[in-house]
Amino acid sequence: MQAFANNLNQTTITDHLVDRCKQGDVRAFRELYNAYSAAMYNICLRMTGNVADAEDTLQEAFMQIFKNIERLESASSVTAWIKRIVVNHCLSRLRKKKVYFEEVDNIDVEEDRGAVDEDSFAWTVAAIKDAIHVLPQGYRTVLNLYIFEEYSHKEIAVMLDISESTVKTQYMRAKDKVRQIVKQKNVIR
Repeated sequence: MQAFANNLNQTTITDHLVDRCKQGDVRAFRELYNAYSAAMYNICLRMTGNVADAEDTLQEAFMQIFKNIERLESASSVTAWIKRIVVNHCLSRLRKKKVYFEEVDNIDVEEDRGAVDEDSFAWTVAAIKDAIHVLPQGYRTVLNLYIFEEYSHKEIAVMLDISESTVKTQYMRAKDKVRQIVKQKNVIR
């Protein structure tokens, strides 16, 4: 019951904050930015792969958020709305850099969200993050959207304007590449 009360209180605060933003309250914009910027920056950093692009993308996304706040229909969906804008700005930045997605048709790849085969080496968060960071941008984008942002293969295909089979293939290849990189680093150490 306490969790429901806290959630209700948070919704009320968010409703009030969004209303203030819609009225042009600069302090409310700062509060909204402070409430969401850290999480959205992490999305930008994962998707763009470097600090400068992440910072620029976050800045651009929040400018659009502030400019279009009146279009937000319900404060209860503010997080999803902000995240969608941030992800779209990341994808726009990647398109400008001409990120390559290898087009593959008619390949049957099973969707796997199951347990990871850890083999006999130690998986560490740092090793996996490092491995993801060195992936080619196309692989990294699909992997981030699928694993961290929890979009489906179909949603990612629409976002990137590529086939669903290409998304699945990019995802599977990205996973394999991460495994190879982590294994290689653990053998070398």
